[in-house]
Amino acid sequence: MSRSLVKFVAIILVIAALFYVGLYGLDITDKVRFPGILDEDGITQGLDLKGGTVIVYKAQSDNPTDDEMNTVVSMLRTRLDNQGYTEATLTRQGVDKVRVELPDVQDAQQAVETLGATAQLIFADPTGAEVMTGKEVKNATAEYGQTEQGMTKSSYYISLELTDEGRTKFAEATGRLASQPAGQNYIAIMMDNQPISMPQVHERIDSNSCIITGEFTAEEAKALAANIKSGQLPFSLEQVEVRTVSATLGDEALGNAMKAGIIGLILVLLFMLLVYRLQGLMADLALIGYVAIVFIIIANLHINLTLPGIAGIILSIGMAVDANVVIFERVKEELRLGKTVRSAVDAGFHRALSAVIDSNITTIISAVILWVLGTGTIKGFGITLFIGIIVSMVSAIFVTKFLLKQMIGMNVKNLWFYGVRKKEQDGTLKGGKA
Repeated sequence: MSRSLVKFVAIILVIAALFYVGLYGLDITDKVRFPGILDEDGITQGLDLKGGTVIVYKAQSDNPTDDEMNTVVSMLRTRLDNQGYTEATLTRQGVDKVRVELPDVQDAQQAVETLGATAQLIFADPTGAEVMTGKEVKNATAEYGQTEQGMTKSSYYISLELTDEGRTKFAEATGRLASQPAGQNYIAIMMDNQPISMPQVHERIDSNSCIITGEFTAEEAKALAANIKSGQLPFSLEQVEVRTVSATLGDEALGNAMKAGIIGLILVLLFMLLVYRLQGLMADLALIGYVAIVFIIIANLHINLTLPGIAGIILSIGMAVDANVVIFERVKEELRLGKTVRSAVDAGFHRALSAVIDSNITTIISAVILWVLGTGTIKGFGITLFIGIIVSMVSAIFVTKFLLKQMIGMNVKNLWFYGVRKKEQDGTLKGGKA
């Protein structure tokens, strides 16, 4: 009994600690902090909660390829980051459109002017003189392999293919810069007057192809290649939709959603406690742990939280309770058959497991589809629903069972505590042994 009590108290303390971190965050060092949802940077509010501007661009091309559209997205992302719009979201919409959401930007015309033109890409020497433009680059791709003969280590690099005019300009510039001292022998790759890479020149390059090496990750190499390619996009972008979302509506919606969520959670906790008693109490504790983990994930991954996203979290709470209801009813059936509490709990969880997994898998599939194919607030709903379902499955199946096992270990035998009424105990082992 003492060991079970220690485990039970330990898990309660862990849940309490997680809930505290989920709300208020945790400082690891002076420079490392895990934010909570109450921190200013804990929740990235979506357009419908914070207000802002939505812009939809259409490619002026009959059949844009996926690579071309992905390059457009990368180019716009870089432009937004350079302008300080780090909370903006970009998603492809259909085959030839890109949707840009700018939270907290109420001047739609300013947003359009910021993003309206195709990015200007130039290669410049340390003095700022133009070496060549993106038009002299035929192609740029991220590759992986050995960058020098005799090397045994492979790494990511960017391969550039130049036009004949670009080759001539590049050869002249690299020949001139190769003899310069360190710190003055680089060519800056500039997008909208902002450097995105500054590779050093060690030799004259007179070829239609060259490579940019460095300590690149796969994502960094792909992003740099996409940005360089954006300087020679074969089409321009046409603005087909611009609208402003009111921030006042978002504030009211957020408050109402939070109230609804709190009220709904309290009612669910009370329902489980009144109907399933001790089992319900264990489910409530697991549910609080679930909420804490979801808070931590949302705050630390800086997930763009939308109003439908909040609905996804609330829905996943219902899914977690639904799993517990299925399990607890199975446990009660086993107790009515006369099994001991320990064997009834084991059998109930085992028999209900397949039904719980099947129902959650179908919801996960739906959430992934909304996440991948949806745009805007629909995507937010899919993301939070997916996270919520994954965490709720762990909460309902493992945490609740662990807590119940500790109750059994503390010799809580009365079947009434497990939701079986006294008149239902006829024919069972009353007060069944653990």
